Amino acid sequence: MAGNRDHLTQADVDDALRVLPDWKYQDGLVTVYKTPTAAEALALIAAVGEIAEQQNHHPDLEWRYNRVHLRYVSHDAGGTVTPRDIAAAASVSEAAAGLGAAAQPERYPEP
Repeated sequence: MAGNRDHLTQADVDDALRVLPDWKYQDGLVTVYKTPTAAEALALIAAVGEIAEQQNHHPDLEWRYNRVHLRYVSHDAGGTVTPRDIAAAASVSEAAAGLGAAAQPERYPEP
């Protein structure tokens, strides 16, 4: 279990986001992925679930038809962003690209 010593500074997060264009910082690492259909959104959710189980790090997730809203933050590190969040976001970006999902981080949060 990670402690507060693992949290990243805002500068660390900003540096990480330079190589994670699918994501933005908003009280955690957040994004929205849009897929052509609801079924493809479910495929992305399944991929996110698989990544979460492999890494033992689970995002907050909302599904809205063909959009999947994700937020990574380490609750066990005081709700801060840790290296685990960066690694998980990178893995999800790779899976989303493989499924043809389009990142729309500017849409987070969506009404």
